[in-house]
Formats: sequence, structure tokens, C-alpha cells
Amino acid sequence: MLTSEYIEKAEATRVRVLSEALPYIQQFAGRVVVVKYGGAAMKDSNLKETVIRDIVFLSCVGLRPVVVHGGGPEINTWLDKLGIEAQFKNGLRVTDAATMDVVEMVLVGRVNKELVALVNQAGGSAVGLCGKDANLIKARPQGEEGIGFVGEVQSTDTKLIEALVREGYIPIVSSVAADDKGQAYNINADTVAGELAAALGAEKLILMTDTPGILKNYHDLSTLIPRLDIQEARRLIESGIVSGGMIPKVNCCVRSLAQGVKAAHIIDGRLPHALLLEIFTDAGIGSMLVASDFMG
Repeated sequence: MLTSEYIEKAEATRVRVLSEALPYIQQFAGRVVVVKYGGAAMKDSNLKETVIRDIVFLSCVGLRPVVVHGGGPEINTWLDKLGIEAQFKNGLRVTDAATMDVVEMVLVGRVNKELVALVNQAGGSAVGLCGKDANLIKARPQGEEGIGFVGEVQSTDTKLIEALVREGYIPIVSSVAADDKGQAYNINADTVAGELAAALGAEKLILMTDTPGILKNYHDLSTLIPRLDIQEARRLIESGIVSGGMIPKVNCCVRSLAQGVKAAHIIDGRLPHALLLEIFTDAGIGSMLVASDFMG
């Protein structure tokens, strides 16, 4: 008896969730959603599977996901194997020529193709790209002294991605790009995701992180700020509530909003199905940033 009751409850929950998702599916159908994928969700194989399935789900219900990924831990593993010391300066990977070779091999050759294969296995149709493909991203040096080939986004050309998403493909983009002379650069994946979201006029930019979102007190999960606008985000940085590694993430969201992205989300990639919970439920689970709260 208990078992059938439990099954009925579980089924009722599933139906309720699907029903709650419908208006969001209708609202976002045909719209581009840029997902920055990294952190624990990329290292834990069970989490990886749920993220990949969620991305395929987005595509199946008519959204147009574009995935941008990093791959720091795997880069470190390969540097170690090759006897190259990983160095960081002000939170940026010091990228000399030898390190850049490894970064490009790992991100473009291994991580990117693994994600493509996983999406395809889950029933999606993925295409792997890096910034060099069809001049998707032109890089320039970040400019800080002594960090080597760490780049910034100089310009984007999204024609290829637009053509792919129109045909139902899921682009998977690694954050390596070249400058005008063909020199490869390692660019922060959050930055690439933000710039691509802006260039594509995306409905959403979603940064998957290892934090629950923006917290008023980072020791207390109940202080999560579920929704804020650009002005409030800037105030939180000025007052020191947003600090450390969260500052570049929030700045990245603010930049994309200022360039026309409708909403930017910082979510906890360690929670199974975080992506779907944030996009398709009323409550959401992370922090959503909008240009101005007058928009509703």
C-alpha cells in the first residue's frame, strides 16, 4: 500500500513540475541560453551526466543552448604529467608558451570533445568549437605584467553559432582564441560566456559555480539573494558583500546585461539539475541578475 502511495506522490510531483515548467518553455522557446559549465559539476561524473542531460533537455523543449567550458583541474593534471609547474598570479593562470600548448590541447582536444561525445550519447547533437573557428572570438593580451598568453575578448563573430543553433545543434565552445597574428590565448571561460551571450542577444547567461549564488553572508545559506538588478550588484561589490572570486563573476553578469542579455544567473552546479530548477521553476535556486527591476 505504502509503495503505491509513494509512487502516486512521486508521479504527482513530476506532473506538477512539468506543468509549472510549461509557461517558461513557451516563453523561452527559440531563445538562446548560454551556459558556462565548469567547477565541481564538471569533475563529478554523476553530476556531469545530469548537467549533460539537462542541456539536451533544454534543446529538446525548444530552447537553444550554447555551452562554454573551462577545464582548470584537467589542465593542472596534464601540466603535472608533463612536468610543467602550474603558476598563478592574482588568480590568473600564468600561461607561458609551453603552458599555452597544454591548455590548448586539453581544452580543445580533450575536454571539448569529451563533452561533445557525452551530449551526443544523451541524444543531443553537439558540435565542438573554440574561439579560432570561423573567427568566433578574436583575442588580445589581457595586458597584466608577467602572465603570458592570458587573453581578453577583442571581438566576436557569431554567424557560425547562429547557423548551428538554428539547425538544432548544440555548440560546445572552449575558451581558447587567437589574436590577429594567430597566437593562441587562454581566456577566462566566464568572460567568453558573457561576451558570446551579449553578441548572440541571449535570453539568459547562466554561470554554473561551486557556490549557491550571491549570499549576503557567505557563511549563511539562508541569506541567498534570489534576484537583484545592476545597481544592487554594484552596491554589493562596493560594500564588500560580494568579494574574492565572486567579483569577476558578478561583473561578467553586469557586462552582459548592459549589452542586452535579458537575465544572468549564478547557480550552484553541485546541485543535481540546477539548470532546470533555475530556468523552469517559479522559485529558482540561484541568484538572478536583471538590468533593472522595473522590468517586472
